[in-house]
Amino acid sequence: MQDTNIVRNVAIIGHGNCGKTSLAEAMLYSAGKINRLGKVDDGSSAMDYEEEEISRKISINSSFHNYTWKKHNVFLIDTPGDDNFLNETVFASYVCDNALFTIGAVLGVKGQTIKFSKIIKQRNLPTVIAISKMDRERADFLSTVDQIKESLPFNSVILHLPIGAEDGFKGYVDLASGKAYLFDGDKGNLKPIDVPAEMEDEVATLREALMESVAETDDDLIEKFLEEGELTYEEITTGLKKGLAKAVISPICVCSATLNKGVTPLLDVINMYMPSPAERAPIPATKEGSGEVIEMQPSDNAPFSALVFKTMADPYTGRLTIFRIFSGVLKGDTFYNASKKTSERFGQLYVLEGKEQKPIEYAGPGMIIGVAKLKETVTGDTLCDSANPIIFAAPEPLKPVISFAVSAKKGDEEKVFSSISKLLDEDLTLKITRQQETKQVLLSGVGRVHLDVVGARIKRKFGVEMELSTPKIPYMETIKSTARVQGKHKKQSGGRGQFGDCWIEISPLPGGKYEFVDQIVGGVIPQNYRPAVDKGIQEAMEKGVLAGYPVIDIRIALVDGSFHNVDSSEMAFKIAGSLAFKKGAQEAGLILLEPYVNMEIRVGKDNVGDVMGDLNSRRGKVMGMDSSDGMEIINAQVPQAEVQSYATDLTSMTGGLGSFSISFSHYEEVPGQIAEKIIAEANAQNS
Repeated sequence: MQDTNIVRNVAIIGHGNCGKTSLAEAMLYSAGKINRLGKVDDGSSAMDYEEEEISRKISINSSFHNYTWKKHNVFLIDTPGDDNFLNETVFASYVCDNALFTIGAVLGVKGQTIKFSKIIKQRNLPTVIAISKMDRERADFLSTVDQIKESLPFNSVILHLPIGAEDGFKGYVDLASGKAYLFDGDKGNLKPIDVPAEMEDEVATLREALMESVAETDDDLIEKFLEEGELTYEEITTGLKKGLAKAVISPICVCSATLNKGVTPLLDVINMYMPSPAERAPIPATKEGSGEVIEMQPSDNAPFSALVFKTMADPYTGRLTIFRIFSGVLKGDTFYNASKKTSERFGQLYVLEGKEQKPIEYAGPGMIIGVAKLKETVTGDTLCDSANPIIFAAPEPLKPVISFAVSAKKGDEEKVFSSISKLLDEDLTLKITRQQETKQVLLSGVGRVHLDVVGARIKRKFGVEMELSTPKIPYMETIKSTARVQGKHKKQSGGRGQFGDCWIEISPLPGGKYEFVDQIVGGVIPQNYRPAVDKGIQEAMEKGVLAGYPVIDIRIALVDGSFHNVDSSEMAFKIAGSLAFKKGAQEAGLILLEPYVNMEIRVGKDNVGDVMGDLNSRRGKVMGMDSSDGMEIINAQVPQAEVQSYATDLTSMTGGLGSFSISFSHYEEVPGQIAEKIIAEANAQNS
């Protein structure tokens, strides 16, 4: 069995273009797992291997790999840095024991960096910060450190101090030991040197700061440091390891992934300081049936338990289910899915290595594993021993915030929709719905890039093309006052004629959608013809009167009428009802209604003014404000027509730091000038 103490699992997290995938590549290369240092820019990376990732030069999926370094087995998850694929990072952070938070030395801390740091902090993940791209022009280590300390929720402290920058990035000083090293070749080798004379004062100052930060994490160490002003190397390393395990200190390291400089020291930091699964707190779970909260110990001897955090669709092999083992050992060919209350058989366990899958016989705590072709299991499910059924709390997927009407580009609607439905298991932020009012099928996601990638995937995987268009707004019509009108249908053309005559009273019914009341006294309209009047009115309501939009919120009272013994029929009264409704709606004063949505917008304090002003320009109404986790929360109601592209606009306004959720609120009258334009356009299309 594998010793859990030598296992590490690490999520590499950071905003887009900070160098995460290049760093993962260099780590694998330095550890000897891959034999060439691939690059994102030329599509040769082992981690970004899907066509959409290669063409866009961004990570879209979380990708998985592993390596062995100095007898430690490390499982990596390289997470996307684009807001469109943030859900991947949220789920990865839920199952990893550690975060390697990557920040570029040129771009520094951006809005998205802060957003990702909050995900890490919410999970209380032990975090090592890697300042990458130290070889790039305008790389500024100390400025980046200042931004980290000022903006991010970590107790960060410099562990590796760079020697040089840009073209002159040539080594580092390990402040824990006080020793300096030069990078020696592109294989990650190091050459010990004396600390450069011009850096001695800076090294002494920063080493003291490191000792102080480490001491503050432990009562015994702080007492010694205050008395003696010094800690031994062993005390620093032990204190760092304990502090990192408790997520109360975050050491800062430096590297250039593309030149493979500073990467092997980072591998050592992961081994030395990051906690193993055995050193993390037990994972809480709920006992099936009783609801009792128990703790799953990260031990080989504990009952098996795991959480499914990703599902990948494949047209040939079916679904690939990926899960993190929290306790016990998995071997054999069966496990119990406690979420579905069923046992699942599987054929083979795999360790994931980029696009490859390596068969293994068993897996233990901390390992990230995949199995293929499960029938029932989906993302968020708990897998366990049937003799000890438990449920883990799974993260909530991010809610879609943007929708487009979707159709087949070349007419194969059924194949397009079946292909999308297969991706729903893989991507929990993707939703497909049918909007009854507009008769459109809507595809919803977290951004336009997200949905474009979905389109590219179904074309590549399933051979069909989808087309996205701006969805129609489901406008409605209603009336403002009451009217009493007659609807009479009389037709004589030889033989039996047609005769239907009804009087109705039409009135507003706010929030009531539709109500039909039969107030006929006596037999002026026979009982069997009255439902036909109702049916004729409802059919006319669907087609609208003002601009062809459905009519809502009205009450109809059938109050009078007449009939002919020979010529009256259900059809005649249906037509009479339709005529009466159209006439009555006109007389009662038709108006156009538009849907409003509730929006909860989370932004930084600096962005509140811009966002509020933007909402006003969209005819929005701010309903209130609140604060949470250092963010300002704006609650507003806005016309749906004004926020069709809000996801993109908010990103631009806030530098990627803002987020929002959206839900239907109510219908409200469209202002006159806007209504005139909408009605004219609708009537032009309907003519």
